[in-house]
Amino acid sequence: MTNDFLFNMAIPQTLRLDDEQLSAFYQPIIALDTREVMGYEVLGRACKGEAVRSLGPFFCDPEVPDQDHIAVDRLLREQAFRKIAATKQPPMLFINLKPNWMHRGMLSGEQYTLSLLDKYRIDPSTVVIEVTEESFGGGMEALLEAIAGYRSKGCLIAIDDVGSGFSGMDRIAQIQPNILKIDIHMLKASASHDGFLATLRSFSALADQLGASLLAEGVETREDLQRAIQAGVRYVQGYLFAQAGPEFDVPDRYSSLLDEELEAHRQLKLYAENYWRYLSDRLTGKIDRVGHLEELEEEEQEWIARLLPVLENNCTRVYLCRDDGIQISSNYSRRVDGSWRREEEYSGANWSWRPYFVPNAVQLSDSRRSIVSRAYTDLDSRAWIRTLSILVKPGIILLVDMKDPELDDCRG
Repeated sequence: MTNDFLFNMAIPQTLRLDDEQLSAFYQPIIALDTREVMGYEVLGRACKGEAVRSLGPFFCDPEVPDQDHIAVDRLLREQAFRKIAATKQPPMLFINLKPNWMHRGMLSGEQYTLSLLDKYRIDPSTVVIEVTEESFGGGMEALLEAIAGYRSKGCLIAIDDVGSGFSGMDRIAQIQPNILKIDIHMLKASASHDGFLATLRSFSALADQLGASLLAEGVETREDLQRAIQAGVRYVQGYLFAQAGPEFDVPDRYSSLLDEELEAHRQLKLYAENYWRYLSDRLTGKIDRVGHLEELEEEEQEWIARLLPVLENNCTRVYLCRDDGIQISSNYSRRVDGSWRREEEYSGANWSWRPYFVPNAVQLSDSRRSIVSRAYTDLDSRAWIRTLSILVKPGIILLVDMKDPELDDCRG
């Protein structure tokens, strides 16, 4: 077996090859905004004729010395960088690097990936360094120093397997990556478990705050793709599109599939928003028929009691607040049998800390009397709900919590 690009490095004895050729394979990563392949994750394969096997078990084997892992990985990186150097419009390359490798290279002054950038005159901004592995022997300062070398050169940084043990919130906050790769198990678990769904949605919010993009890997079905789109990802990869192969793909090969699923998502969101607007307008109309609070000149409790019988079946809680967030009525919460329970202890509570409260309160007016919050999990019932804010008189807002039927089936 010959590999003339290997700088005369020997293949480690711990990697058993039977007349196989070590090859870099490339799995496409597709951007939802352009609906085109934007880059490839570089993966190792051993090939013999048409037979191909993954080098994943070799890289994950703790019995194999680190230097053997590094030697083989460098051979594959050499192939990948040579390939994009010969491509007219090179895609982005996602390179997996373990923190221990990065740290070792920093200490020795031999940062192999950076040397390849110079050797092949590759734009560093087209290279994404994926920080992998579940543990790191050094401290956080050492890891950040190792990553800084790649970032200062111009490479982008991704954290792999977000949601796993290694990729905790503290590491994400300190590394401040450009891309967060969502753990495949979290994506699939979110389809049937509301805890995973909530965590997945939180990563979308986290990415927004960090100025990072979400990438969902392991997308195998159209249902997986829909979950990824709902989570707010920007990039996707997985067997639904393609397995890793030895050549780059046609950039727009998956455009039709993505167009279909993005349109399905848009239609679903349109239906949901129109549904909630309808409920909001309908409830406002019912309030008008019950009578305006300021016109009836009665106690808030009596007014709410008159309103309860006409509320929708999925209404779970109702109360009145001032526009400064102070609750001026009791809570009225629906029991399992459909009757209502009055909870006086909530009177005087301050709800201005709720993320939706102040933005909604400042928008309410005579011309816009109701606003619907985004879906969130109720603190008491753990159900997915939305809160309707309805202006019932100047400075007084009726808050109505309603179950969200779109998400309420995701229980676990």
